[in-house]
Amino acid sequence: MKTKGTLRTCKAGHQYYKSSDCPVCPVCEQAKKPEEDFLRLLSAPARRALENAGIRTLTHLSQWREDEVLELHGAGPASIPRLRKALAEAGLRFKI
Repeated sequence: MKTKGTLRTCKAGHQYYKSSDCPVCPVCEQAKKPEEDFLRLLSAPARRALENAGIRTLTHLSQWREDEVLELHGAGPASIPRLRKALAEAGLRFKI
């Protein structure tokens, strides 16, 4: 029988199960998810990767190369097509 992981409680009091050492509470993370901008298109790890690098706008993202974004911890290959599309819709693209 497969277990759900370890029962944890975050600082806000939410209880959740995690099978990894990741300390992020999924309830708190969902509450922080943007609703309007391009970051909402990404998974939580990819979104945090960009936010931690200071990338919060498409204009700033356009100053990065794709390979640089992929080097950020949490940003994976599945993020790139979504980011490319968001950039294209704004008339922008990744730095070459």
